[in-house]
Amino acid sequence: MKNTTKKTSSELQTIPKTDNQIGIDNHLKAATHFKAAAKSHIEAAKYHENKNHKKAAKSTIEAHGHSNLAYEAQKEDVKQHSFIG
Repeated sequence: MKNTTKKTSSELQTIPKTDNQIGIDNHLKAATHFKAAAKSHIEAAKYHENKNHKKAAKSTIEAHGHSNLAYEAQKEDVKQHSFIG
């Protein structure tokens, strides 16, 4: 069951503006790379369907690169959260 009790401003944790922006940037960076990875995986699948395995391989490598970049952004975000908690 979802807790619908709203927290007051005194109950919310205050995060310095620069740290908050770092968190926002990390989330956006991860999301951007995950979207690009998904797009490349979809392209790879289509290339495989069309028997164009060379282009499929290129798209797969691009997808892997974007996934790694997204993962790195997530790791940075986890580090940032460990300082807050």
